[in-house]
Amino acid sequence: MSSIRPLIPLLLAAGILLGGNGLQGTLIALRGAQEGFPASDIGLMGTFYFAGFLLGCLAITRIMKAVGHIRAFSALAAIASVGTLLLVLVLDPVMWCAVRFAGGFCFAGLFTIVESWLNSGVTNKDRARVLAIYRMVDTGSVTSAQFLIPVFGAGGFTIFAIMSIMITLSLVPVSLGDRSNPTPPEEVKLDLARVWRISPLGCFGCIAVGVTNSAFRTLSPVYAEQIGMSVADVVTFVSVGIFGGAIIQYPLGYLSDRWDRRRVLLMTTCCAMLSALALVFIAGSNPLLNFIIIFIFGCFAMPLYSLSAAHSNDRADTGEFVLINAALMLFYSFGAIGGPFAASTAMQHFGPSSLFVFSATVYAIFIAVILYRMQARSGVPVGKRSRFTALLRTSTIFARLARRNGDSDDPGS
Repeated sequence: MSSIRPLIPLLLAAGILLGGNGLQGTLIALRGAQEGFPASDIGLMGTFYFAGFLLGCLAITRIMKAVGHIRAFSALAAIASVGTLLLVLVLDPVMWCAVRFAGGFCFAGLFTIVESWLNSGVTNKDRARVLAIYRMVDTGSVTSAQFLIPVFGAGGFTIFAIMSIMITLSLVPVSLGDRSNPTPPEEVKLDLARVWRISPLGCFGCIAVGVTNSAFRTLSPVYAEQIGMSVADVVTFVSVGIFGGAIIQYPLGYLSDRWDRRRVLLMTTCCAMLSALALVFIAGSNPLLNFIIIFIFGCFAMPLYSLSAAHSNDRADTGEFVLINAALMLFYSFGAIGGPFAASTAMQHFGPSSLFVFSATVYAIFIAVILYRMQARSGVPVGKRSRFTALLRTSTIFARLARRNGDSDDPGS
């Protein structure tokens, strides 16, 4: 435990940032709906966020090299905090899109800095423990922060001020807890075409998951609000879906390590599609039914990214874990840029339930691709299969933090 103690300030900062970011995503959807913004505008804000996130992933290494970890973190946290206050000072969809773009850029950079710092400070023997703590911090902070909304309300200035305070407070443990300011990581050397050739199914899966998961995170509060849920029910709905995905990843990963990974991916995608359709045709406006089914939906929809990545890693050569997963993070981001706007356009024309009709349609396409790839190429033998790793979609650097013993930390290997 003594070797992990120096990393506690970074984990604390990560928890504050993860909670603040998750809170902001839900609050923007709720407050936007209260202000009369159409669903398409709220979806467009999600698209701008993920566009900024993608740009931040690509640019942050150069920023760290120019000014170091602490200064880069301080600058990005300050911009994110100011942007949060601008959301309540200027209630305009165009301004909110601009702020969300800047927020995506900043949070991508902030998560990259934290994960790069953790990676430089953790030893191989403590890597699994730090990853487990980091995942618990992620799930706990994102779900618990949601419940600040019913406490303080989605209207008015207070909740936005609290978000700004959270982001600003993340500066304290980073500034005072560790003065090592490690060497910035090398830029992630990306070869998207090569990774696609290694595993077309894994790449397509990450794009599809990006489309559906970003639509869910951006628009599920709008769905819940439009079917008549209270503010407390809305945040419960969102949190239950996220929590479901967190607890089921490892059982699915365990199965996928022992079966043909594509069979588990097929089964999981089918269950995600069926639960999405159940939300449309069974749940109605009943809060309890919605909570139960969205939990099931989260259990199967959220782990699809890690399962797709695990399938890609099965096809990779030794030492390519970082390269593969950095590229898959970008494929996810490509899908995430288009998902919220496409889903919100459907919601605007066909009502709130079309969010899950849209998701079910994407899953149906993914199922067809899985079946095709199962016919096109044989499965990977169990002896050559990599071990399942649950991956967060916070930055391209996370692959380095999650790399297995024996994997190279060189992104160009």
